[in-house]
Amino acid sequence: MAEPESGLACVGRDPTALEEFYRRHIEEVSRFVARRVRDPHTAADLTAEVFMAVIDSAHTYRPAMGSELGWLYGVARNVVAAEHRRMARESQAVRRVAGRRLLDAVDIARLEERIDAESAGRRIYEALAELPEGVRAVVELITVDGLTVTEAAAALGIRPVAARVRLHRARKAVRAALPAISATLAYSRE
Repeated sequence: MAEPESGLACVGRDPTALEEFYRRHIEEVSRFVARRVRDPHTAADLTAEVFMAVIDSAHTYRPAMGSELGWLYGVARNVVAAEHRRMARESQAVRRVAGRRLLDAVDIARLEERIDAESAGRRIYEALAELPEGVRAVVELITVDGLTVTEAAAALGIRPVAARVRLHRARKAVRAALPAISATLAYSRE
């Protein structure tokens, strides 16, 4: 016989049950969150996220495992912890960028020129995306990075003969896929 559904289990499907649950616990959740964050906007957002998480996970509540409020605090704790992890990652990213020079208009223009100049190389990378990794690596090293077949073979730890075979296969595949780019692949230093 199936276990009868608790009031909390239907919160995810029944808007009336959700509203009752929300009204019953909004004060506790708000206080719980307010004890853990300083910013009122963050507190409001996290409180809303707690109830969104309740909708998704209400079916996991088991009365035998503890009180409804205890379960709800567990959900709230997870939401707040996720926010703290997100803030820590954001803070770490800001620290990495701090002290670095921001790009001015001249820098951006120079980078745009470089990006435009490398458009053929990007098209080659895109054309090679479907090739097996070993074949793609040989072509990238030879055609894009300018190594010889022997140098590419050494970089990959394979024999030059194997590199030539892979290069041949790649050229054939790229010619079939992108006739406009195949001219770029026609020349490689030996």
